[in-house]
Amino acid sequence: MIAVRVTLIATAGTGSQRRTEFPADEALDAAGAKRARQAALRLQGGERVMIGPMVAARQTAEALGLEGTIQPALAGCDYGRWAGRSLEAVAAAEPEAVAAWLADDTAAPHGGESHHQLKERVGAFLDHVGATLAGRTIMVTEPAVIGAAVVHAIAAPPQSFWRIDIAPLSQTILTRSHDQWRLRAIKTIGVEELEE
Repeated sequence: MIAVRVTLIATAGTGSQRRTEFPADEALDAAGAKRARQAALRLQGGERVMIGPMVAARQTAEALGLEGTIQPALAGCDYGRWAGRSLEAVAAAEPEAVAAWLADDTAAPHGGESHHQLKERVGAFLDHVGATLAGRTIMVTEPAVIGAAVVHAIAAPPQSFWRIDIAPLSQTILTRSHDQWRLRAIKTIGVEELEE
């Protein structure tokens, strides 16, 4: 048995998040970058750092003063042609597609990745890390990836994904022992004024 602790740090704020749009691969906005720089002083380190390939994840890690390896498995969900559009706009244009997407986690009417595929990808990567890397690992990635990791870690039903809100710059801490993941905490990095 190896002692494993994974701290998943959500990317800082982007324009899509503030406008409640499907995420696109975009840079942090000015407020998000500022909050990440402020949070760097309150962040506890790990033995290794893994960073999602999305621009916001790389910029968040840099602003937090973290250097690590880029991990494709930590990429945000691919929302295909819906990326950068609001749910309201998509629902008005494609109501049947949105209804199918909300009801079935294997549906991907946008031409990208289904939430089932996201959870499978993230879960497999998390299990690989848990089985092979002892100690503390920090992962900087998109909120949807962290939600998928939580669903996997606690073996929650698929629809639980919709009930998990991951705030920008929050930390989600998972531990693993006896081949089982546990959700230890979800918290902000340091102070209330960093909340978005």
